[in-house]
Amino acid sequence: MSKNSYQLKELEKLVSLAKRRGIIFPSSEIYGGLSSVWDYGPIGVEIKRNVKNLWWKSFVTERDDIFGIDASILMHPDVWKASGHLDSFSDPLVECSATGKRYREDHIFILEIQIKKENKLITIEASDKDEVKNLVKDKIISITPLAESNNKENPSPEGGILSEPRNFNLMFKTFIGPAEDSSSTVYLRPETAQAMFVNFLNVLNSSRKKIPFGIAQQGKSFRNEITPGNFTFRTREFEQMEMEFFCNPSEDEKWHKYWIDFSLDWFKKYGLREENLMIRKHENEELPHYSKASSDIEYLFPWSWGELETISNRTDFDLKAHSKFSGKDLSYFDQENNNRYTPFVIEPAMGADRSVLAFLCDAYCEEETEKETRTLLKLHPDVAPIKIAVLPLSRKDSLTEYSKKIFDDLKGLFTTQYDDTQSIGKRYRRQDEIGTPLCVTIDFESVEEDNSVTIRDRDSMEQIRVSSDKLIEAINDKFKSF
Repeated sequence: MSKNSYQLKELEKLVSLAKRRGIIFPSSEIYGGLSSVWDYGPIGVEIKRNVKNLWWKSFVTERDDIFGIDASILMHPDVWKASGHLDSFSDPLVECSATGKRYREDHIFILEIQIKKENKLITIEASDKDEVKNLVKDKIISITPLAESNNKENPSPEGGILSEPRNFNLMFKTFIGPAEDSSSTVYLRPETAQAMFVNFLNVLNSSRKKIPFGIAQQGKSFRNEITPGNFTFRTREFEQMEMEFFCNPSEDEKWHKYWIDFSLDWFKKYGLREENLMIRKHENEELPHYSKASSDIEYLFPWSWGELETISNRTDFDLKAHSKFSGKDLSYFDQENNNRYTPFVIEPAMGADRSVLAFLCDAYCEEETEKETRTLLKLHPDVAPIKIAVLPLSRKDSLTEYSKKIFDDLKGLFTTQYDDTQSIGKRYRRQDEIGTPLCVTIDFESVEEDNSVTIRDRDSMEQIRVSSDKLIEAINDKFKSF
């Protein structure tokens, strides 16, 4: 019986598999690691590269209205003044007197509540606003507050007293040149978006494209998060896949809906199950200062629902702000309608690391067989790190030579792995655990009798025998069935 990702109660199972199979390692592990920083191993880097390439293909190369850039991480510090990051990109920080542990003030929520479910009242204490939100999302009928903690004493979940809140800017600061003073201060970017706004004129003039059009990029961003956690879900160094779509202000709502639907379809196309996805519209009090409307695409992770992507209507805030601070006119002249305006911007902003984590969670599966529990990743073939594994039954020269030829024929067409160590059963299990869709097994009959090989399906474990001359055709047919 399958145990699906949304039933997975312990994230540790996935973390253990990720380390054991070379998907994701703790960073600097031999030195004790670094909190919430992770390295992608030989298998993980292929999964992440596939996710990024699939996003780029869908959002850029298959379209004629999106252009890609690759901007630098370091930017002029005035960029962050114009965007508001220097003044307002901060979280309220409080500290527990008993343990020294630090929290975001807006995450501290000690509240006794009653839950009405199945005509029964259950009283619990919640210490996290997200915890309360998840209770609502889990379709509990009602939540009625009973009594709040004494705010004057600022009690901590750890038993101490919380300090007064102070703003903590999330940007990492560094310096350009030999002098470490205010004149040489620069920042590691907290998002990739601003580079697309400041390059608006460059792309507009070089592409000779009329509005509507978009600018996309992928790259590293850095945020000095107070409370990172949940494996690779919230980290201080992460990779984004973002696009800024510039449109006429009169068409902003149409394009906002379009990109929400487009993004949701992208996740489903590459394997995330519909029941594990939802769209959550931001309430007015949640909206950033630049946003007219925002919606999250959320995924049901093992711990709770979590944001995968935010699609925001950023209005004309960014272009107007950079026009003001830079002195450059970032408006657009519409020749067809003979008028000038500052474009509105629709922004689909997706996390590459969170997307990889969602694909792993959704693909993780345990199946009971007669002899053991089989663990596998049911990854979509386009996401899977290895598409084909070539597995000779023996290392004898004749079999090795035949198998190497099969491998050489396949590796130019598919990401292929050659494995001839340990028993065939153990090799199948290794490939199952990294999500390899198909294994090609070569035995002595292949060489001595029928010139045929066996294709084994990861999900069903069914095996078919095909002529090696028709192997590529058979593999392509199998991939179509996933």
